[in-house]
Amino acid sequence: MDPFDAMSPRKVLERVSTLLGCSQTSNEVATYLDNHDELKHLREQFLLPKVAELPPSDLTLVDGTKECIYFVGNSLGLQPKMAKKYIDEELDKWAKTGVHGHVQGSRPWAWAENNIEGLMANVVGAKAEEVALMNGLTVNLHILLLSFYKPTAKRHKILLEDKAFPSDHYAVESQIQLKGYDPKQSMLLMKPRPGEEVLRTEDILDTIEKEGDSIAVVLFSGVQYYTGQLFDMAAITKAGQKKGCYVGFDCAHAVGNAELKLHDWGVDFACWCSYKYVNSGAGGLAGAFIHEKNALTVKPALTGWWGHNLKTRFRMDNGINLFLALSVFAMTSMAALRNKSRLLTGYLECLIQHYYNKDESQPHKPYVHIITPSHPEERGCQLSLSFSVPIAAIFQELEKRGVACDMREPNVLRIAPVPLYNSFSDVHRFITVLGSALAASKELQQ
Repeated sequence: MDPFDAMSPRKVLERVSTLLGCSQTSNEVATYLDNHDELKHLREQFLLPKVAELPPSDLTLVDGTKECIYFVGNSLGLQPKMAKKYIDEELDKWAKTGVHGHVQGSRPWAWAENNIEGLMANVVGAKAEEVALMNGLTVNLHILLLSFYKPTAKRHKILLEDKAFPSDHYAVESQIQLKGYDPKQSMLLMKPRPGEEVLRTEDILDTIEKEGDSIAVVLFSGVQYYTGQLFDMAAITKAGQKKGCYVGFDCAHAVGNAELKLHDWGVDFACWCSYKYVNSGAGGLAGAFIHEKNALTVKPALTGWWGHNLKTRFRMDNGINLFLALSVFAMTSMAALRNKSRLLTGYLECLIQHYYNKDESQPHKPYVHIITPSHPEERGCQLSLSFSVPIAAIFQELEKRGVACDMREPNVLRIAPVPLYNSFSDVHRFITVLGSALAASKELQQ
C-alpha cells in the first residue's frame, strides 16, 4: 500500500491503523508511515540540530543527544549538509584567483544566475527566462510595483489582505504615496467575515468583481503567513485580469511549500524569499517572476547595470547557497513533496484534534483550535494553533524540550512540518512533548 496516494489524510490514517491493528494515535502508525515514505532519504541532505545545541533547551527535562523537533521551516529552513563545502570552494577560489573568479571555474560569479534560474523556475512553475534571483523580498516587491502599479484617477486601488505580512503592507502604502495617492482611499483591505479567521475564496472573487474597475493591482499572499491559508491563486488571477487588473503574489510562504504554476495560471508577477522552505540560509537571494506576456508591455521603472533589457535587468552575482538548496529540490518534484505534505500535516491535524479539542465535560482543560483551513488544498504544511490559555509559557516549555517552532501573539503557535526533512515520528513526538509543555505551563500559572 502506498500511503501517499490520492486518499484524504484521514482515510490513509484509518487504513494504516486498521492494517496494523492499532489506534491511529499509536506510534506504530508514525513508524509505518516513515518506513513507507518514498522521500525519507531527503532528510539525510540536511543538518538537524541536536536538542543540546538549541540555546533554550533544558537538559534536565530532555535527552540532549536526540535530534530536535524542527517545525519552524516557515521562518528559516535547515542547512543543507553540503552548504559549507560549496561556500568553502567559493572562498578558496576568491583567495586563489581574485577577480578571475568572475569568469573562471565551474561556477563563474558573473553568470551565477545561469546555474539556478532554471532550478528555481521548476519550483515555482515558470520558464527560466521569467525568473530572476536578486535582492530581498521587499526590495523586489517595490521594483515590481514600480513597474506594474500605474494608477489613474479611475483605477488607483491595490487590493490586499487586511493582515498581509507587515512589510507588504508598508510597501504598498509607500508605493501609493509615491504615486501621489492617499492610502486611506487607495488601499482596499480584505477582512474575513465576522467570527471567521480566514478569507473565503468567493468573497475575494466577489470583491474583485464589484471593485475591479477601480483596482489597478491585486496583490495577495500565496500562503498567508499567520493563518497558513493557501489562496486559490489561479481563480484570483483569472478574476482580477478579467476586470483589467494586474495580479501579483507574495509567495514567501508558498515557494517550496505549495505546488505553484505561475506561468500556466497567467500570474502577472510574483516575488518570494528563499530562506524559508527553499533552505538557502539567512540572507539568501530572493526571487521575482514576470510572466513572459508582459515582457514587451511592462517597462522597468528603474534601470541599472543589467537594466537595459527586461530579461536581463535582474541578473546579479553569486548565489551558491541558493544553488545548493535548489539542487535538493531537483532530487524530487513539488508534486511528490505536496503529496507527502498533505499527509504529514493531516497527521498532525488528526492528533491535535484527538488530544486537544475542546471538551465540554472538562471545562478547565486547555484546548487548541486550528485556525488554518481544514481542507488540504487550502493550506500548505503549516498549522496555526490557537490556544485557550496564554501561550508564552507553553512556547517556553516547548523550547525547553527541544522543539523549534514559532509564536505569534496573542495566542498562536505556527507549526510547520516540512516534507523535505520532517518525519511522521517528529509529529508524534511533538504531540507528546506538547502534552508535557501544557502540564508544565499550567503549574507555572497556578
